[in-house]
Amino acid sequence: MTEENLVRILDGSTFVVSDGRGDIEATPTSPTGFFALDTRFLSRWVLTINGQRLDALSADDLQYFETRFFLVPGTATHYVDAALSVIRQRMVNDGFDEELTVLNHTQDRLDLDVRIDAGSDFADLFEVKDAVAKKGNYYRRIEDGKLRLGYEREHFRRETVLWASEPAELDDDGMTFRIGIPPNGQWHTRIRVVAETVVPTGHDLRMGLQVHGGEKRAMEADLAEFVARAPTISCESEALASTYRRSLVDLAALRFAPISMPGQALPAAGLPWFMTMFGRDSILTSLQALPFVPELAATTLKVLAMLQGSRLDDFRDEDPGRILHEFRYGESAAFEEQPHSPYYGSVDATPLFVVLLDEYERWSGDADLVRSLESEARAAIAWIDDYADLVGNGYIWYQRRNETTGLENQCWKDSWDSLSYRDGTLPGYPRATCEVQGYAYDAKLRAARLARLFWNDPGYADRLERQAMELKERFHEDFWVADGEYYALALDADGRQVDTLTSNIGHLLWSGIVDERYAPRIAEHLLGPRLFSGWGVRTMAEGEVRYNPIGYHTGTIWPFDNSFVAWGLRRYGFSEEAATIAEGIIDAAQFFAGRLPEAFGGYARSLTRYPVVYPTACSPQAWSTGTPMLLLRTMLGLEPHEGHLAVDPALPTGLGRLELLDIPGRWGHVDAFGRGRIDVTDRRPLRETHGGAVT
Repeated sequence: MTEENLVRILDGSTFVVSDGRGDIEATPTSPTGFFALDTRFLSRWVLTINGQRLDALSADDLQYFETRFFLVPGTATHYVDAALSVIRQRMVNDGFDEELTVLNHTQDRLDLDVRIDAGSDFADLFEVKDAVAKKGNYYRRIEDGKLRLGYEREHFRRETVLWASEPAELDDDGMTFRIGIPPNGQWHTRIRVVAETVVPTGHDLRMGLQVHGGEKRAMEADLAEFVARAPTISCESEALASTYRRSLVDLAALRFAPISMPGQALPAAGLPWFMTMFGRDSILTSLQALPFVPELAATTLKVLAMLQGSRLDDFRDEDPGRILHEFRYGESAAFEEQPHSPYYGSVDATPLFVVLLDEYERWSGDADLVRSLESEARAAIAWIDDYADLVGNGYIWYQRRNETTGLENQCWKDSWDSLSYRDGTLPGYPRATCEVQGYAYDAKLRAARLARLFWNDPGYADRLERQAMELKERFHEDFWVADGEYYALALDADGRQVDTLTSNIGHLLWSGIVDERYAPRIAEHLLGPRLFSGWGVRTMAEGEVRYNPIGYHTGTIWPFDNSFVAWGLRRYGFSEEAATIAEGIIDAAQFFAGRLPEAFGGYARSLTRYPVVYPTACSPQAWSTGTPMLLLRTMLGLEPHEGHLAVDPALPTGLGRLELLDIPGRWGHVDAFGRGRIDVTDRRPLRETHGGAVT
């Protein structure tokens, strides 16, 4: 079963992944099944009629939380003249509901055995990824007309409970319905599947999550309200309009609500492996979505502040002031076989927390939140100076303290070979990646603004601004690769440049740490043939020793990465280059039905008429979902300025007219519009400009 043939429905951290028939036959390493809170509650779910498997005619993608399968018995041939058909409709909520309707298409009565085989391996999501053997005991019970599948290990217990609306014969492996359907009649039942969790006592679960529950009507109303609150798009490009609509719906699907903040939500990182809170991913997605769904940023800030590091814990790579990387709820976290309860092993989430706090205030005018999070923001800045500088030269470095299960690479390119010298060898530890220094520079300038305007501490503001300026000067001296005229990917512990050319230089433009004199050369690299494929900017430049067009961080194209690169280019006045990247990514989205994946192949556009699928990419993924939103902001030139929204459109000619209506913010609601004026075929901007804003 290939990734593209899988059918996915989700709601927050609860999701079901099946084959095209709706069946689940999971292997120890496949991400199919019914999952909730990092545990697979169903690994087998197979429908048969009279012992015969069914064949799919079609599957309807009804909503992000609902799908419908049309099935017939047996194997499809050229001629299908089935005596019966089956409609299998599934909706995920606090568990999932499956409605089975069997239709008799004959003039005779049909006597049938309708069977659901059910089973669960209760695999932790880390076990699914790594094929780890279970250490507890399984049990199955039938009681009160329900089948209860269970798993228990000491104080840790998970159960899957199944029952149906129509009479069924239950056994340890599922349920059987013995039915008779009159001529041209039908039979119907509703099967309920519920995941039950016993939270282990004595375990340091500092926050739990609740998924969006409720009936179909309530979930539909919630989605409609979410979409209605977001700005409306009107444009000549159907590709852009459909991608924006898809992104809004996927962002709604990825929301989950903290138990401590009912009615509020923040984004999970991505399906299937990352359906939980990630500090970096939640922050960057919230930044992308600020002009569209600003409430996600507020919840993200509050939750991350609540879970901010408060102690020195080598197992979790925790420091005071550090923002978490990842929070998990499965068995391996409960028994500390993994440190993710929570785990703090990222170096970018902490400065990005301060960046989001300031950017959120600029958009929303929410001074109360800024004041309430003053101590957390100060602690984040203090972490940069007191704990992150492992070498003592003023940079943020990383080296895991948990040598067994901690992350080796604690930047966003966290795969094992993402950092290398030109000759392909890997640097030792600690490492200081370039983009994180840019985030630190930006965080200190933003914290200085907050200190002056809201914290009544101009002395602190002055000190932060001096530190930022010193960092900018020192950064150029240490990271500038003179013979290539770009910034090194990182420094090693000896101060040697990790001198591969990568997309990270675009994040430097976004942060503002690049001196204006050197920005044109950075823009040339980003849009040059080594980095820009025609679809987007590659993570690593073609020609580098470790370049691989389908290497996870060594040549693939990440839509989220491109959105921040484009934003950075626009910040330095490179409207043409930003528009070129935006059009490439939007063009690529058409080949993924408007849903941008985590990553896709870095092959040159001249080699392929469509972007090449990366085989294990998460989809949907939060920051890929946020990409079209940030590209819209960048193309329209939307920036908060002194309490107002400035609009300066610079669109590719291929997009034609574009209107974004009812953009929320401290200004109330604003309409922005623009018309394509940049010819991306030769990247020469036309002279006429059309655009503006209406309040």
